[in-house]
Amino acid sequence: MSDLMKKKLIKLFYISVFFALGMPAIPAFSGVNEALIDYRNSQFSAAFAQFRQLANAGDAEAQYHLGLMYENGQGVPQDYKLAMTWYKAAADQEYAKAQLNLGSLYDDGRVVSQDAKTAMIWYRKASMHGNAQAQYKLALMYANGKAVSKDEKTAILWMRKSAEQAEPNAQYQLGSMYENGIGIAKDAKLAILWYRKAADQGNAGAQFNIGQVYENGRGVPQDYNAAVSWYQKAAQQAHPEAQYRLGVMLALGRGVRQDDKSAMIWFQQAADRGQANAQYNLGAMYESGQIVAQDYKLALVWYRKSAEQGIAMAQYNLASMYANGKGAAKDDKEALLWYLKAAEQGHAEAQFNLGWVYANGQGVTADIEQAHMWFNLAASSGDKDAIKNRKVAESMMTPKQIEHAQAMAREWQMKYK
Repeated sequence: MSDLMKKKLIKLFYISVFFALGMPAIPAFSGVNEALIDYRNSQFSAAFAQFRQLANAGDAEAQYHLGLMYENGQGVPQDYKLAMTWYKAAADQEYAKAQLNLGSLYDDGRVVSQDAKTAMIWYRKASMHGNAQAQYKLALMYANGKAVSKDEKTAILWMRKSAEQAEPNAQYQLGSMYENGIGIAKDAKLAILWYRKAADQGNAGAQFNIGQVYENGRGVPQDYNAAVSWYQKAAQQAHPEAQYRLGVMLALGRGVRQDDKSAMIWFQQAADRGQANAQYNLGAMYESGQIVAQDYKLALVWYRKSAEQGIAMAQYNLASMYANGKGAAKDDKEALLWYLKAAEQGHAEAQFNLGWVYANGQGVTADIEQAHMWFNLAASSGDKDAIKNRKVAESMMTPKQIEHAQAMAREWQMKYK
């Protein structure tokens, strides 16, 4: 027999053994990897069919991905209950990603009533398997006292484990803990180190905080150029605080050429995302008309948005606009309401104006004792006009009235300061 014939017989022998052992030459599905390829290529129908067959056979990874597809509505109608069913099947097999996602469903209350204790159980299981995101969420629960007694030291422990696995949110939070001395001694250098790790991964909060560190010289030499650079990175990710600070730097010409128009663009973006100080700045710009066409109605809109978030200057300016009929009909009652809100935050000009309102009965019944009280409070903040007006008020009051007004001022200070 020729050598060629021998080789062919040997080859046929091995093929015969392969089939005799019951090994299919071409399996229906080659396993999770093939399904994952389809999933990553957004071929969801094909991926789902493969994951379902594997999941029914008990494959934990396939069960997890089936849960993921139901949760996100990928290739199937979104169904949180079925997502939870498959996550639970995988989680019971100690599949960490499924344990994390199952914890999140309980934490968010998307399937059942919010259950932080059960969420924590699953976060802990996933954390013990080394899942960085679960470790981060577990750390937050300890830091905030959610479903467990507040424990900053344990929070630090889990936050560090997560951060060391390059979880950017954990790196950012760990930096914040070092900066503010939460559960650990303050350490500006370590704060910057962890912020930088998170920032380099694109974490906008960390980028903003590094900007703050450089702008204010906290633990590093003050550097406006560096601050602007980091604010820009965060601002481009729609971080409202960074957008506001970048606007401020442009308006003041710190670390960048002074540019009011560009500043306004960033204020607008921050204001649209609810940043209260940016809303106030927009209001001031529209009221003054120095950078943009004067528009009292728009000024009123932005002052109100800011005032409703508690910005005292916005509350005062809003009150002044109502008092003077700018942007809306003159409204003494609305003016009084907003003067009071600003005054309660210690705004001296609002306190002075309230003194004037009560002295002259502008929208309220004239009350010399109330007028004296407000002039007195404004005077305590160093308002010279208030000192003069307090003396004028005293000239029209009895000693008993002055004593009562002074007592009211002391009570107010105890309440609000």
